[in-house]
Amino acid sequence: SDRLLLTPTYHVFEMYKVHQEATRLPLALQSDDYAYGEAAMPAISATASRDNTGRIHLSLSNADPHTSHTVTCTLRGFAGGAVTGRVLTAAALDAHNTFSEPDRVRPTTFDGATLEADQLTIQMPAKSVVTLQIEEKG
Repeated sequence: SDRLLLTPTYHVFEMYKVHQEATRLPLALQSDDYAYGEAAMPAISATASRDNTGRIHLSLSNADPHTSHTVTCTLRGFAGGAVTGRVLTAAALDAHNTFSEPDRVRPTTFDGATLEADQLTIQMPAKSVVTLQIEEKG
């Protein structure tokens, strides 16, 4: 068969490609922990970069399969303007794409981020990956 199936992993790599050929930005993040049994880790992880056009890209992952988290970022030295984003999540933790349902898990428009002055607030859904693009006001 000549059919191609895009996996959730493919979509995550595609969402993170905005960081290629970009300049990494320092990022300090404090997050509640997600615990499973005796193991615990930060629920939210993130990376940030600035591309050659000056746009900031922020990618975040919420490893907590049950709880959404609010993340607040201060964009120091950046006159933020418009923020747009995409989110990858699904109703079930084990959701996957099949040939009969190839788009069950795919990125969709994310509207859970707000920017006021230099304060960015993100409502991270449970079990999600979010990539934001922040345009400088100009």
